[in-house]
Amino acid sequence: MNYIKSFLLLLILVLVSCNNSKTESPLPASPEGSSEMIHLSKAQFENAKMEVGQLTEKPFAETVQTSGVIDVPPQSRAVISAFAGGYIKNTPLLVGDKVTKGQRLVTLENPEFITMQQSYLETAEQLSYLKSEYDRQKIMMDEKITSQKSYLKAESEYKSNLARYNSLKKNLEMLNMNPASVQAGNIVSQVNIYSPIDGNVTQVYVNTGTYVSPADKIMEIMNTDHIHLELKVFEKDLMQLKKEQEILFTVPEASKETFKGGVHLVGTSIDPNSRTSLVHGHIDEKDESNFTAGMFVEAQIVTGTSNQLALPETAVVEMEDKNYVLLIENENAEEFELHAVEVKITATYNGFTAIENTSEIKPDSRFLTKGAFVLLQEEGGGGHGH
Repeated sequence: MNYIKSFLLLLILVLVSCNNSKTESPLPASPEGSSEMIHLSKAQFENAKMEVGQLTEKPFAETVQTSGVIDVPPQSRAVISAFAGGYIKNTPLLVGDKVTKGQRLVTLENPEFITMQQSYLETAEQLSYLKSEYDRQKIMMDEKITSQKSYLKAESEYKSNLARYNSLKKNLEMLNMNPASVQAGNIVSQVNIYSPIDGNVTQVYVNTGTYVSPADKIMEIMNTDHIHLELKVFEKDLMQLKKEQEILFTVPEASKETFKGGVHLVGTSIDPNSRTSLVHGHIDEKDESNFTAGMFVEAQIVTGTSNQLALPETAVVEMEDKNYVLLIENENAEEFELHAVEVKITATYNGFTAIENTSEIKPDSRFLTKGAFVLLQEEGGGGHGH
């Protein structure tokens, strides 16, 4: 029985090994020594609108690597709070809502608002009487009819009341109450808080019925019209940077796409702990709407260019963490004969990829520069239709 089990086990291992060998990709593990040839007919080449090209010298960016965040200027961000405590009576806005400067954001209610208006009214009425008394005492003092003590007392009471009147008036104005309306007898228990800027609601910290004190945040509003890059650059790289240099950046968490911007300001001080300085960059206008403040970015600041041998990006195909190009070995009236060559790439810029030379690539070598991806995917998947 043990002999039979051993034999069956051996048979299973052989079958598994055979199946694995059948599913291997025909792509070479390395460019050297590969004889796998791909045949591409001229008709297929024309129908798929493929293209052929050679290595050419192209300028590639010399860059400073950095990272940072997308942010807005301080004046484009507003934290809304109340100048006096109260209960939230009405919150009509949600996160993401657009608001304009002067638009009502929330309504606060507090019985103390009534007391404050009554105090203002009483002070205003007293002020009228005390002003008249002060003016009368001043005239009498000039004519030596009254004593200096009576005059000084009238002056003190008037100026003290005037200070209180102005203070209460300012409090009403800060709460968006109209002092003239209050003096006309219009007493209210509710006050509105209005937006100080145009923008969008980014945070709401309260619900209807919440009590807020003057120190509490009610909501945050942000205007992204002037969104920009705040990048941290190491001290060793700072001397290479200057205004208007190109910035190439990505938002790794959101997209692989590369966006463009430009250096606007280079920091003039170094953080003693991180040994970095801030670089302020502007984003191309066509891309600004794609972002929101707080996004993490990885960026390259272009400090110059150097020429390197390159092929169009479409000529290079990444498969299983390796990069390949299709080298044309032979061509006749009917077809192309190509094979995959593994290459090392050093940079990609403006639609071209810099290729590190290999022993198989000669100065006059020709490559499939458009259509390589489809062809290699078919071959890599085991298809031999060409």
